[in-house]
Amino acid sequence: MRKRFESKVVVVTGGAAGIGQSAAVAMASEGARVVVADVAGAEETLSKIREKGGEGLAIRCDVRKAADIRSAIRTCVETYGGLDCAFNNAGINGGGMVPLTDLDEGTWNDVMAVNLTAVFLCMKYEIPEMLKKGGGAIVNTSSAAGIKSSPDVSPAYNASKHGLHGLSKGAAVEYASRGIRINVVCPGLIRTPMSENSLLADPSIARSIIAKHPIGRVGEPEEVTSLVLWLCSDEASFVTGAMIPVDGGMVLS
Repeated sequence: MRKRFESKVVVVTGGAAGIGQSAAVAMASEGARVVVADVAGAEETLSKIREKGGEGLAIRCDVRKAADIRSAIRTCVETYGGLDCAFNNAGINGGGMVPLTDLDEGTWNDVMAVNLTAVFLCMKYEIPEMLKKGGGAIVNTSSAAGIKSSPDVSPAYNASKHGLHGLSKGAAVEYASRGIRINVVCPGLIRTPMSENSLLADPSIARSIIAKHPIGRVGEPEEVTSLVLWLCSDEASFVTGAMIPVDGGMVLS
């Protein structure tokens, strides 16, 4: 049986842990050659890929720096001959649950740099390589907070994820006729190192946020990964510009 990503080349940012690591390993298991890009820890994911018999490359990449992103994409193309799919997953919480008037400008700028500007830069360098191959698929990681604003998260985070939706929809329209599909996944509270060190670290906050998920629990990285792989695969060939929640019903509550 042919694997969904056999002969495909994939880039995953924020691939050192959590959803990014889960997706990178799963794509490699389905035949992709995966370039894992992160500011630190990408080698750990590459080890997991190789343990399963997969092929990949670990690259240190600070997505706040255009030069790092450009270099990562160049290395990917030079190593594997092109780019078919990208999972732009790197992100930060940023600022905590503080009122807008208490949020400092430096934190605002940092959140925007990682959660929004970096995705713009990733697509800026990914799309030309995909066009050379006649098309491709891009999935950007947003959040349920990009669909429904919440006082439980930083106003900078809310704004960055709403902005990501506009950026992704605009790009999806622009490149749909040229064979590139661009979609967005919007997780609720997922059990990752980032959430465990922030929202889940405080039991009272964790209970409050989990209570807003009608399904009644925290999600697991693999539950987001399943959607990411489908969106990147040919099975989703008629899907572009979608903002899909993976949130246990959070945006309904």
